[in-house]
Order: sequence, then C-alpha cells, then structure tokens
Amino acid sequence: MATPSTDGRVSRRAMLRGGTLFLAAGAFAANAPWTDCAAAARDAEPDEGDDAKPLLRIGLVTDLHYADKPAAGSRHYRLSVERLERAVAEFDANAVDAIVELGDLVDAADSDKTELAWLRTINDNLAAAKAPRYYVLGNHCVDTLTKEQFLGGVAQEKSFFSFDVKDHHCIVLDACFRADGKPYGAKNASWDDANLAAAELEWLAADLAATKLPTLVFAHQRLDVTTKYAAKNAADARKLLEASQKVLAVFQGHEHKNDHREVEGIHYATLAALVEGGPAKQGEKETNAFAVLDVFAGGKLAVRGFAKQASYDWR
Repeated sequence: MATPSTDGRVSRRAMLRGGTLFLAAGAFAANAPWTDCAAAARDAEPDEGDDAKPLLRIGLVTDLHYADKPAAGSRHYRLSVERLERAVAEFDANAVDAIVELGDLVDAADSDKTELAWLRTINDNLAAAKAPRYYVLGNHCVDTLTKEQFLGGVAQEKSFFSFDVKDHHCIVLDACFRADGKPYGAKNASWDDANLAAAELEWLAADLAATKLPTLVFAHQRLDVTTKYAAKNAADARKLLEASQKVLAVFQGHEHKNDHREVEGIHYATLAALVEGGPAKQGEKETNAFAVLDVFAGGKLAVRGFAKQASYDWR
C-alpha cells in the first residue's frame, strides 16, 4: 500500500511504486533471534538473475547512546559496546562499502571531559571496522560537547557533507541547529527544536543539482513527519529532495523505533535504536538493532535488519 504524504495525499508515483513494497517476514522479521536472523540475512542475498548482485552495500546503525552509567528505563548504555562489536563483525562479514552511523553515538554527560572519554570508548569499536565510516550528528552528541569537539573525536571534518561511492551519491545532513540558526552545543539547545540551517538548505540544493548519480540521504531527526521527532523545517528539505528526482531513500534515527513511509516516491526509513533493551536471557530474543542496505540496479533497495531492526524489500 502506498504511504500518504504528510498532507494526506498519495502521489501517483508513490501509488505506482507502493505495490512493490513488503515488510519481510519469517526469518527477516523484527525481533528474530540473533543467530537465526544473521544467517537468514546472508542466505537471502539475491541470486544471479534476481536483480543480480547489489551495486552498493552500506552498514547502518543508530542511537547507540553509549555511556559508562547504569541503565535508565529501557536504555542500557553500557551494553552498546558489545552490541556494536557484533554489528561491526556483521558489516565486515558482509563486506560493506561504507558504514553510516545515524546519530547519538554517545549519550550526554555532565562534563565534556567525561563525554569525550565515552566517545573514545565507543568510537574505538566502530573504528575497528574495515569500511570507511561516516557520522551523522545526533542531539545527544552535541548536548554537552560542541560540534567541533564531537567531530574532532571521530576524525570527521564537517557535520553536513556528501560523498560518492560505487556510482551513488550520499548526503549526510545535520539538523542540530536551533530555530535561530545557532548550532547545538554546550547545553544551549532543546532536543525538540531541531532545524536544518538556512545555509545548509542552500548547500543541499546546490549539491543535488551538481550530481548526476542516484542519491541516498542520511539524517538523525526525521524528515518525513511533523512530530517533535522531526526537524521543524523538514518540509523544506523534502521539497529539495523531491525536486531533484535523484533521491532513492532517506535513512534516519532519533525516535528509537522501526518506521517506514513513502512520500512522493522517496522511501523514509526510521531505524530502531541499538541502545534499547536489557541483556537477553537464555532463550530470549536478541535486543541489538542494525542493518545492511543493499542497492541494486535501477534504484532498487533492500534493507536487511538484524535482531530488532525491521527488514524491507523495495525491489
């Protein structure tokens, strides 16, 4: 079924494509046991003749919220280290071409010294991966820390930028700006006042115009809804993405739950948070969450979710 746009309409393009969407079931279902899900994901890779082999493969993970502190509610901060180790092992086993971390890599601390120490701990695990890594800024990443401090900690130059890999264009966005245009950092912002800066939107329009490649977009705050989990000016970003006619999908985090919408022919997938859930007891299902994205010829996509992350097939 095609997904309505945010104003309740369904585009003709979305209606035509909606029939190709299904939520993978069986071994691909969310909450599948870790070992069964991982094995099924590898076994389900397409054979020659079934959309051929993927042109591009990207590892996706979000909302790790690592912190050396006791669990609070459903968030088990210290478990993020071992969960990320499993994710990195799967990314390496699947020979991903890139890894995109979709924000909130680290949880907010009382001091920048403490948070930088937490950041080093969790990023050392991610840096062990074989593939190049790209980081989206989450609101928790730049609550105590400034953007410069976080970016320095992960050795990334900019908070919004683009890169090309395997004949595809990838855009990383940063919605961690207040409504007045000031960047988040050093306890100066509220998590639900998220915005893409005016200069960033200008850059986005120019960047989309400059590429001829099919494009994937990565964000932390949602761009497909109008709730408190979305960037307040998400509609302005969507207009640019739609007008380009180049964007295949947007991948985002922040809300800690699986969700999918198709708006004007663009898939918006919100990924589950890695930090959620306590340690699995014997016989229980794994509480980890991450995904491998396969991109095929013709802009066809498949998201292979592990553990609590949902899987999708948009072929």
